[in-house]
Amino acid sequence: MHKAEIVVAGHVCLDFIPQLESKPGVDLIEPGKLLRVGAAQISTGGTVSNVGIALRKLGISVRLMGKVGDDLFGQAIIERFRQIAPELPERMLRAEGQTTSYTVVVNPPGRDRSFWHHPGTNDTYTASDVQTTDLIGARLFHFGYPPLMERMYADEGRELVELFRMVKAAGLVTSLDMAYPDPDSPAGQADWPKILANVLPYVDIFLPSLDEILFMIDRPKFIALTQDGSDLEKQIDESLLRQISDSLIGWGAAIVGLKLGSRGFYLRTTAEKSRLPAILGDADTWTDREMISPCFKVNVRGTTGSGDCTIAGFLAAFVKMKNPEDTVNAAVGTGACNVEALDATSGIPDWETLQGRIKSGWSKHPLSSGFTDWRWNGKDQLARGHRDRGSMSAV
Repeated sequence: MHKAEIVVAGHVCLDFIPQLESKPGVDLIEPGKLLRVGAAQISTGGTVSNVGIALRKLGISVRLMGKVGDDLFGQAIIERFRQIAPELPERMLRAEGQTTSYTVVVNPPGRDRSFWHHPGTNDTYTASDVQTTDLIGARLFHFGYPPLMERMYADEGRELVELFRMVKAAGLVTSLDMAYPDPDSPAGQADWPKILANVLPYVDIFLPSLDEILFMIDRPKFIALTQDGSDLEKQIDESLLRQISDSLIGWGAAIVGLKLGSRGFYLRTTAEKSRLPAILGDADTWTDREMISPCFKVNVRGTTGSGDCTIAGFLAAFVKMKNPEDTVNAAVGTGACNVEALDATSGIPDWETLQGRIKSGWSKHPLSSGFTDWRWNGKDQLARGHRDRGSMSAV
């Protein structure tokens, strides 16, 4: 088994994106009709692919632990990983007689996308699919998209809790990401506050997106803020971020990072130094911190995988034992590189190139309204001290 600093586990799938022409009045699913389309873009997707490949491009050794079937789609995913590096699919799980997850992205020009998704083997992923031997030599374990994996959210997250309990007991830093569930699906109806309260005591780093976590823990507020098509990102303020992070840290997470889309990235950490991972060289710099970073300015070509790449930047900096300011900048910097390309990972540079760009004067968007009482330290200036008198730092 090859050496790896980070194990990336959870959701993996194959994405099909056919080129569709925009024709007024054309019904894309009209019975009995042959609709001519263009070539399809085919790529791997999900946490295992996006976070794993981005980490490797940043120079971090990774071990991938997704689950595929013994069908052609599963073979395609394995082959894609093997083309990147022969050792990458070494610990991928191949379930005999099961089908591999895939998504057909229906994206007509000028119209909203729709997704046809088959969960496949992701729905059968359990805690027993990860063994302590799979963790040997690793320092950090990241798991993503449990709302898209049936066994992970069933029974109040029993399998998810068991998985994180085992990994935590093995001595690794634990990291968790979410996904937005279909409100009308069993995942959308699951008791997410209960699931999170069960699992977060075993989670060191929790990195969800704002929309998905607000939907999970305060659905009435989510509905109120998004009704009539309102843009949640435009309504982000200090009060909302503190409400969410208070709940998540109260349930047990030591470090909370909220991906804010075009508004940037928010970090909040526990005030209890003993809850922080032992991997940190100077835990004092991570204790009781609160900060936000706007996005770096780039020409946006696509947003596929931007959240996963932001996570990859955060985790890469974390295992390099960077301070919170540098870690947040690595997160938003990696996310910015991602959106400069159409696909999920081709825009990600190596670590030295990323750091060179950040330190060369790469400008950020202005800090958004709603944070008027925050002190501005500049993107490269270290925050002085911990959170005090309700003020926050911007980086």
